[in-house]
Amino acid sequence: MRGAFLELSVAGGMLGGVFRGVLDVFLPQFCVGCGRAGARCCAGCAAEMAAAPARRGPGPGPAGLPECWSATPYEGAARRAVLAYKERGAVALAGVLAQVLAFTVLTALSAGAAVEWARGPFAVVPVPSARRASRGRGHDPTGRLAVLVTRHLVASGLWAEPWPGLRQARRVSDQAGLSSTQRVANLAGSLCVAGRAKGPPVPSALLLDDIVTTGASLAEAARALRAAGVRVPLAVTVAATRRRS
Repeated sequence: MRGAFLELSVAGGMLGGVFRGVLDVFLPQFCVGCGRAGARCCAGCAAEMAAAPARRGPGPGPAGLPECWSATPYEGAARRAVLAYKERGAVALAGVLAQVLAFTVLTALSAGAAVEWARGPFAVVPVPSARRASRGRGHDPTGRLAVLVTRHLVASGLWAEPWPGLRQARRVSDQAGLSSTQRVANLAGSLCVAGRAKGPPVPSALLLDDIVTTGASLAEAARALRAAGVRVPLAVTVAATRRRS
């Protein structure tokens, strides 16, 4: 009985995601950033999100956190776009968020962010959400972004490939309200490389996520990849929140 309930819950989440995606296509559209009629994210709000890519890792960050860049602080149009995309199934926003992320990657590389690794092949690895969160959302937000970002990077001449190879190794508590120290403890050992794979078929990985707050999720993802023998020189997110103590 419990198994049947779980199957229905998963199916409901997936169907909800599909239904919201269909509505995004056929209903009148308004910009999530400013509310103007037209595209789901207007040119002005997209430009706002991509206006100031910078190194925004928490300070001090957790042990093992790669160099961390974000497109913008987690406020304004960026905050509204990330919430709509991630939590409300506005999958039409994936394209603009991927462009913002790719631009941030290229800006970081042009600024010398451990640039030697990007001269060879590397994987674009999304930080996975908890299984229950993915089921509830009905889609894989960071996985979709990793695929789209990779396309932009390849078009820019980089030798990138998406690799969604990280998995949850155990359940974790809800991160909301936890301090940076509590988040590190909550996530320690929670990720692993999927299945029997030893890592992506490339020597380096670019980590991708939507938001960085304390850096605990990115540090844990980097630890899991390094345990598989993969270098993790850079992490990139759409936005960065203010660090909690």
